[in-house]
Amino acid sequence: MKIGNKLTIYIVIALIAGIAVGSIFNTMADAAWVQWIDQYIFNVLGQIFLNLIFMVVVPVVFISIVLGVVSVGDPKTLGVIGIKTMMFYLATTAIAISLAIGVALILQPGEGQADLLNTEEVSEYRSTELEGGDTELAMQTTFDQTLINIIPDNLFMAMADQNMLQIIAFAIFIGVGLIAVKEKASGIVKLFEQANEVIMWIVLAIMKYFAALGAFGLVATAFTQAGFGAIQQLGMYFICVLLALFIHFAVVYGSVVQFLGKKSFVWFIKMFAPAMSVAFSTSSSSAVLPVSLETAQNKLGIRKSISSFVQPLGATVNMDGTAIMQGVATVFIAQLSGIDLTIGQMVTVVIIATIASIGTAGVPGVGLVMLAMVLTAVGLDPAAIGIIIGIDRLLDMTRTAVNISGDATIALVIDHQQNVKEGKFIKGKSKYVDGKIVNK
Repeated sequence: MKIGNKLTIYIVIALIAGIAVGSIFNTMADAAWVQWIDQYIFNVLGQIFLNLIFMVVVPVVFISIVLGVVSVGDPKTLGVIGIKTMMFYLATTAIAISLAIGVALILQPGEGQADLLNTEEVSEYRSTELEGGDTELAMQTTFDQTLINIIPDNLFMAMADQNMLQIIAFAIFIGVGLIAVKEKASGIVKLFEQANEVIMWIVLAIMKYFAALGAFGLVATAFTQAGFGAIQQLGMYFICVLLALFIHFAVVYGSVVQFLGKKSFVWFIKMFAPAMSVAFSTSSSSAVLPVSLETAQNKLGIRKSISSFVQPLGATVNMDGTAIMQGVATVFIAQLSGIDLTIGQMVTVVIIATIASIGTAGVPGVGLVMLAMVLTAVGLDPAAIGIIIGIDRLLDMTRTAVNISGDATIALVIDHQQNVKEGKFIKGKSKYVDGKIVNK
């Protein structure tokens, strides 16, 4: 069972229908019957779909990483791939936030809107989110603590909390251990391979029978609650984020795929569209990971040993779309406050947002928590986040699609580099046709 073109079309239709229905319902949001439909139909459909996907995320990540490490076969090669992957991810994240700051400085979304700081949303955010909540915890988390937290002290707790970095770390240890004992663990390797077949069947069954309905429910409830009306007052901010996301996706990822991956970016978009559509509806890099892996391996032709290692790592480490939101939002809030950010402060934003992306959970809305840490670092009021909460879910959908596209882009490049290293792809003698190597 594979994700087919028909399913992609169904999901796209569901997304469009969800946007249309949600926008219409938003104009009647105060009506009791609209609230009932939103809570008991749209929300139920969406949350059941999310729960079904989250149900298999941990086993998919754990099993995929173990098999990916075993497939590589050489711990030294694995280390080289890991270093390359991290360098690519950190580089694209730094580029993303720098681009976002540049776009915001040019378009100046916060000019002349200082009155937004006096809104009820800002006061409400200050009184609730900043009093001992997740935001305060995030701001207290240091870089050294992040490194320490990569190693789990309790595997079962890490799985229960869906702490992806800890799950990935333990899976790597298991994979290296299986390589070390070789034939003695052949039965365990076979068990992992069989478990992978079962889990992927479940994932694809969920996609086949519930993805379209779930996507409709998630998008419909998002637009019923926010709608396009929320965009009007923050229109320029909304445009800045979308523009930066588009430039990063088309120019940065497009160039990486074309020049480093040696493949057509149009082909990449066409093949990876199923995963991007699911990412848009779920707003969660972790939730879409099973679909992203399946699409990358079967549509983009990326070998499992690369995809299974690079993409789960990217779902936690690579947050280019989130970094773009943080860059635009920081400049936007600074302009609302009448503050001109210095070069030093902007460099601080780039560094902190890039480092903060490591270990950030791939779940909806987490970007706002990390934004509070960035704002605090440059002396801005984190409570101003309350201004953008209303439209953040709409932007979260788009930036999640960008996030997972970045994961697949880097996996594609690493896969190409391995093909060159192993002599499968020879410059001047080989080319890619539909993602497959063809010798001239």
